[in-house]
Formats: sequence, structure tokens, C-alpha cells
Amino acid sequence: MIRSFLSTRLPGALLAGAALLGLAMLAGCHPRETAAASAAAPAGPPVRGGELVFAFDGAAGTSFALDPEQSGFAPHHRVMRSIYDSLVVLLPDHRFGPWLATSWEAAPDGRSWTFKLRNDVHFHDGTRFDAAAVKFNLDRIADPKNALIAASDLLPYEGSDAVDDFTVRIRLKTPYAPLLAHLSKTSLGMVSPTAVKADAKGFLQHPVGTGPFKFVSLQAGTEIVLERNADYRWPPQGAANPGAPYIDRLVFKNVPEEATRVAVLQNGQAGLADIIPPQNLLALRADPAYRIIEGELLNLNYALYLNQTRAPWDDEAVRRAFRLSLDLDAAVRTVDLGTMKRAWAPLSPGILGYDKGFENSWKPDPAEARRLLDEKGWKPGADGIRQKDGKRLTVTLLDAQGNREKRLDILTMLRRQLADSGFDLRIESVAGGNYLERVASRDFDLLGGSLFAPDPDVLRRIFSPGLRSRSGYTSVNDDALIGLLNTGAQEQDPVKRAAIYVDAQKLILDKTYAIPVYVLTYFIATRAQVHGVTIDGHGFPEFQGAWIQP
Repeated sequence: MIRSFLSTRLPGALLAGAALLGLAMLAGCHPRETAAASAAAPAGPPVRGGELVFAFDGAAGTSFALDPEQSGFAPHHRVMRSIYDSLVVLLPDHRFGPWLATSWEAAPDGRSWTFKLRNDVHFHDGTRFDAAAVKFNLDRIADPKNALIAASDLLPYEGSDAVDDFTVRIRLKTPYAPLLAHLSKTSLGMVSPTAVKADAKGFLQHPVGTGPFKFVSLQAGTEIVLERNADYRWPPQGAANPGAPYIDRLVFKNVPEEATRVAVLQNGQAGLADIIPPQNLLALRADPAYRIIEGELLNLNYALYLNQTRAPWDDEAVRRAFRLSLDLDAAVRTVDLGTMKRAWAPLSPGILGYDKGFENSWKPDPAEARRLLDEKGWKPGADGIRQKDGKRLTVTLLDAQGNREKRLDILTMLRRQLADSGFDLRIESVAGGNYLERVASRDFDLLGGSLFAPDPDVLRRIFSPGLRSRSGYTSVNDDALIGLLNTGAQEQDPVKRAAIYVDAQKLILDKTYAIPVYVLTYFIATRAQVHGVTIDGHGFPEFQGAWIQP
């Protein structure tokens, strides 16, 4: 008999007892699987059938939005990767392979790309996937009336033409080197034109794609049920399973409490769980009854951004003193127990433009920090906090996300380090709407944040005045940096592009425009009977090859 991990409701007693089990963290490219030797995968072909329950951190009280073009929320994309396919797949070493598109070619001037499409694909509602469907998707995303989040992935999009039934040409206003990277994202996954036209608003909760799993049902904030797409035979290059999924049903259980996710994994109510607290992660990794799957979550690394529109953070020397006061290695290692890496640059290591030369290129220097502050007239007060013209050197971090990825725990350690140099770090927690208003009016000293992205062009969304949102992390206006980022967005040679982004990141670090803190790694813990779960190049889970050992 094939074992299933049943989709049962979590009893109150379990919820209470689970509180004893642990604390939290987040993260997730280049996947790696670890397990005790005795838990090695069995010989023989995968077993078909069964139901797999995934206890994932979908956040408390969230309503699920399963239109990839309308949601930028990572937990939603962890679900949607199983429902939607992309035109191309991101492979290791910044390469791209075929998926719904079989081949592609850029025009010599880089202002158009022609894609040949598969001719055997249908959406879950029976609609044929073809050039007209691709055009519908891209036009929908780029239409300002729709105001879709995915529009930021198609910045210079001009239009698409169906050359024939299975050939589409994408036209661009300017050359756009990140195009393939963005076309590989879930946010540009292909949705059914028929379903969207029938009920555009309702599509959020009734998704229709071409992926390996079909949508069955949704309980808001609680669970999403998918079923095997028996017709599926178009996985991306590199997929271990060439056809339809092995499991019959895939259930995403929203379990926001980290201790409860560990508990339902251990008692068998779930076959796998994500975002495992560090201490539990270490214990599960050493236990042959479980496997740990991990992958870098391609990202603009979590970083700290000082508000340069007001004093004293408009002074480069004060910003530098702030950075030199921080021992990020100690903070990240202590809080995350070695499960996450300290960040050395704005871009995570798996993104084009990262250079290992950044590593160990700067270190804490509290003595130099104190010297810089003395030089700027900030003198220690009676309690050690520096003052100037009667004003304390207080820096307030504005926060709306709580202790995701142990951020607040790390900041608590950084507060002590900063106090040694004379900074008074405080954390002010505010609700989402108020947070956006405060950021838009630049009413803060310090922000922390990250941004999912597969391409270094993500730096333009943060540092380019013409592209960043009013509620962006920074108000930097540096002509040299903007010039580098605009050149990088159009450069077609990947070697030249990489060099441009190395220079851009050096400038960001030298000017202390951002202080990278840690690299996000996405972890999934599975029971030993669960096999074939993978993490894609972006850092999101894949279940097309998953199977359950009897």
C-alpha cells in the first residue's frame, strides 16, 4: 500500500504541545539534499499514487492569491510553481533551457526575441497553448490598466506578435538583457487566456495553468489542494521525471507557527515542511528518519538601508562608522547556528555579477568607527551614546515584518555592537499601511529588506530613481551608479555584464548605500519515505518528480 500523509486538521492539543519545540527562520538556488546514510533513496523506479501534504509557512491570516502575475508573495509562488509553467527554465551557471519554448533567438540589435513554442501543450481547462496565449499573457502584464506586479519584469516591453501558431516575437523598446531570466520566473508563468477572460477577479482563487498539477480547491488562509495533471508531458530541461507527476494529490497546508510545522512533520501529518527553525534543522539533519533539501533563494540579499535624505545619515562618514561597528559574522552565526551564510555583497552568490572577491573584503573596526564619529563631532554621553548639538545618535529601524528569518534576533545582537560605538539602535514595529506611508514620506532612519530576483538588474529597482517605488528602501541618487546599472541592463555579453555589476556593487558598498546582512537559504525537511522533491533554480519547491515510498 502506498503511504499517504493525510490532509487532516491540526488538533488543539497538538498546537499547544508544539509550542515547546522551537523557534524560526526562512530562506532558498543550487539545491542540495542531505540525510543520514541509512536513509538513502531505495533502488527501483518511483512508486505512483498517494497524497503528499506540505506544511508550509503561508503567513498568518493571509488570503491566497494564485495568479502569478498579481502576487509577489513568496509563499504564493511556492504553490504556483506546481500550477504554472514558464517559457524557459533557469539552469546552473546562469544558463537557460527549453520549457514551453523549444528555442529562441535575439535580434542583432537586442530589441526583439523570437521564440519557437511546443505544439502539444494545453492549459488545464483545455485551451491550447500557442503564440496567441503568450501574447495574451505578456500584453496583460504590460497593460498599465491592469497594474500587475509582474509588470516590473517586463520594463521595456513594447508588444508581441504571433508570427504563426507556435512562433511568437517579443518586441522591446530597448535591449533588455534580463529578459530570459524573468521569463523563467513563476511571476511570468503562463495563465489560461480563457479562464482570465471568463473571470479575471475570480482567477486569483481559481488558477488555471499548464503545470504538472491542477487546482482543486482552496480554503482561504488554510490549505490549497492540487491534483495530478495526467496529460503532463512537457517538463523543463533537467527534470528527472519526463511525464506526469507520480503522486495523485498535493496538499499545501498553511502552518504559520514554526514549532507546529516541525510537529506535524514529526507526527506524520505532513510528509514535508519548510522554513525550519535552526535548532530543529540541525536535529533533523542528523536523524536518518528525515532528509533536508536546501537551495539558495535568488535574492537581493537582506540588507540594511540608512535614510540618506536626513541627517546624520546623509553623511557618508557616519554611515561608514555605522557599518564598521557591525560584526555581522558573529550575529548571523550565533542566531542561525551556521544554517545561513553571512552576506558580503548586495547580490546573492547564485546571481550573475556576484564575485567571490567580495568575501572577507571588509570587517568590523569599532576603533575606526569611533574615530570617524569623533571627527564628525559626535561625542560620547554619560551613558555611552554619542551626542551632538544636544541630539543623541539614535537610529530607529522601521519594521513591519516581525521576526521573519530571525531578523529581529539578529538586530538585537547588532544593537549591542552598535552601542559600543555610541549608536542607540531602536526598533519601531508598525502595521503594513502605516509602514508604507512612513517609508514614502522618508520618515525613518533605517530599513531592512530583501527582494526575490534572478538577475542583477534588480539593483535598478532599488537604486534607480526612475524605477524604484515611493516606498523603496533607499533614495540614493548617484549618477555613476545609475549609469552602470543602465548599461548593465542592455549589455548582451554575460562576461561584460558581470563585470559591470561587480563595479556597481563595489560602489554600493564603498558608499555604504546598503549593508548586506545574510544570504537566504530555503530549507525543506521531508520524512525519509518522501523522494524526488527538488528546489528550482530560483529557490522554489518542485513536486513533479515527488513520490512516496510504501
